[in-house]
Amino acid sequence: MSDWEVDFYSRPLLDANGHKRWELLVCDTPEVDTPPETGFRFSKACPADQVNSLWLGEALGQALEDAEVGGHGRPQRVRCWRQAMIAMVQRAAEPLGLAVVPSRRCYALIDWLQERQRTVYPRQDGYLAGPRAVPVPTAPAPARPLPDAARGDAWEWASLPLTSLREARDWPVDFSSLTPLPASVASESTIPGVRLFAGDRALAVAGWIAGLEPLKLTVSNNCILLEAGLDQRWLLGRLDPGEAEAAAVTFAGSCQSTAGLQFLSVQDTSRTQHVSGFWLLRDQILP
Repeated sequence: MSDWEVDFYSRPLLDANGHKRWELLVCDTPEVDTPPETGFRFSKACPADQVNSLWLGEALGQALEDAEVGGHGRPQRVRCWRQAMIAMVQRAAEPLGLAVVPSRRCYALIDWLQERQRTVYPRQDGYLAGPRAVPVPTAPAPARPLPDAARGDAWEWASLPLTSLREARDWPVDFSSLTPLPASVASESTIPGVRLFAGDRALAVAGWIAGLEPLKLTVSNNCILLEAGLDQRWLLGRLDPGEAEAAAVTFAGSCQSTAGLQFLSVQDTSRTQHVSGFWLLRDQILP
């Protein structure tokens, strides 16, 4: 049973009356070694005068029916990454028994949306060609230390070959969340990440981090940060200035050569093989 990723928003298209055309996109979260386009996908255009939770609820109900007919099953959770649309999506999903999770872990959906922006919308009537208004950047949320219950005893840089990650769904992990591996990443690539060690609290720490909806690792102001949820930033560890500069360069390089793939794991110690938590992360530009 897979999670769903949902986006209900306007597109760069105008209808006959000069109003922005809205669209609902729904996809499931594919397995790590499964091409996203082979999973469940649902799209439906929404008239500008029907942008409300009633229309959205009916469309989500239709998506549930289509998924069942296609043998994809009912989702456990629905992720939504647009802050402005969370409330509407929740009102529409609640009568259907769907739990909505505010989260930027919508990697497959964002890839699909960017693909449509390149290949679908430009071919439709009313397409708004040319540059569009750039959103005003907002200051990132201040980084907060992890609470004691979720703080590890130590951490270290790590790396894994891409070939190993293709088998990640079969690993015996207590808490995990994976993402499809982009086809553009070379098979011999090595993916950087962080291993967090928490002793006999590893399972509890992994469970707490799972609830954060971890998105990506960043290096800022001599700190290694975990971005999560819609706008959270959590402090994982501190670096000396020289190490911070090198780490920032490493992660920038990963974004260019491995489509931003990263990982975070939680273990009791560095000497044991059991993993309490494992998340594939991705530094991905939101459209």
